Amino acid sequence: MSLANATYATGKRKEAVAKVWIMAGSGKITVNKRELSEYFGRDVLSMIVRQPFKVTETEDKFDVVVSTNGGGISGQAGAIKHGISKALIIYEPEHRAVLKKAGFLTRDSRTVERKKYGQHKARKSTQYSKR
Repeated sequence: MSLANATYATGKRKEAVAKVWIMAGSGKITVNKRELSEYFGRDVLSMIVRQPFKVTETEDKFDVVVSTNGGGISGQAGAIKHGISKALIIYEPEHRAVLKKAGFLTRDSRTVERKKYGQHKARKSTQYSKR
């Protein structure tokens, strides 16, 4: 697959980053040189990745090549969804309203809260002792 005539976008979620290239094709999605269903074992994650195509009714019209790293598989799936949405807008700007309404263009900025000193975790503190 040649990436010369592909549209590129970057998606992010938690600590995961996904570099996404989309091009006209038959609907094949490749993640880190593996098939989508092979890379993501769960169907829910594959469904999350395909949501932008379902919303814009462009299923089986684009081939997608993704390079992703960082975070876990759930964060990577969200990053790929964000990247595909951004790439679809660059490829076909009329999809912007539909993707914006679905909330796929907003980067989900929630990340893990840091652990504080003197506590067990981010918010869990030591047990209070009255006596």
